[in-house]
Amino acid sequence: MPKILEKKTLAPKVTKYVVEVPKIAKKRKAGQFVLVCPSPDGERIPLTIADADAERGSITLVVQEVGKTTAEMAAMSVGDEFKDVVGPLGTPTHIGKVGTVVCVGGGIGIAPLHPIAQAFKAAGNEVICILGARNDEMLIMEEEMSAIASELIICTDDGSKGRKGFVSQALQELIDAGREIAECVAIGPAIMMKVVCEVTRPYEIKTLVSLNPIMVDGTGMCGGCRVEVGGESKFACVDGPEFDGHLVNFDLLVRRQAMYKQQEREALDRFQKSHVCNLEKAK
Repeated sequence: MPKILEKKTLAPKVTKYVVEVPKIAKKRKAGQFVLVCPSPDGERIPLTIADADAERGSITLVVQEVGKTTAEMAAMSVGDEFKDVVGPLGTPTHIGKVGTVVCVGGGIGIAPLHPIAQAFKAAGNEVICILGARNDEMLIMEEEMSAIASELIICTDDGSKGRKGFVSQALQELIDAGREIAECVAIGPAIMMKVVCEVTRPYEIKTLVSLNPIMVDGTGMCGGCRVEVGGESKFACVDGPEFDGHLVNFDLLVRRQAMYKQQEREALDRFQKSHVCNLEKAK
């Protein structure tokens, strides 16, 4: 079973896992994801591959603890094994030599942005990265993105790191300064991606977004990851997860992401209570 080779805290409730899955590490491409099930009675959740090492046979996942399954993962240690990791899934990012690409990442979205920025740079493009976080403590993967970017702009809500403000404002300033931008890739909270798309829309700058809706099987069979793009229903697991951001119905996406909030809170509460009980038993 897939073994956890490394585990590191990047920010409060944000953890990096290096997981041994040789076949996935060899085949994965930028933009693809995996489904991870941590335990036999657990659920599968989609996680975008943040990096991979084909020689070591490992992939890197960056996970924010927000619900029962991610809390279950956070309780695991190096040497523990996930029940299964399925992938690589999804359509890889179309990477071409286009000129200047601006990669905009917000919060945990910086992790899936990393391999895409890597691939655009490897294809001979100039890559400008704009990273956003609530504060300095929550900013992740600055060093990795700095190694890729010809220009790195950091924005925090409170100004504790980089400039104070939002990534969309930094992007608008690049455009206002006359920078020639061939493509933009935005990954982060849905509202952030929506605002970035509204910045690029008047200038007809091609803008890709990576969507993370509710997902169950990852094969297009269940329809749980249904999103609306250009007025048509698409399945994020097989048609995406990346789409033309100017065509995405973000309002519908946000509503669907919140459909099971109550059930998710109840599941997390049950897990936390049972996990404490197990710890008490071990004393």
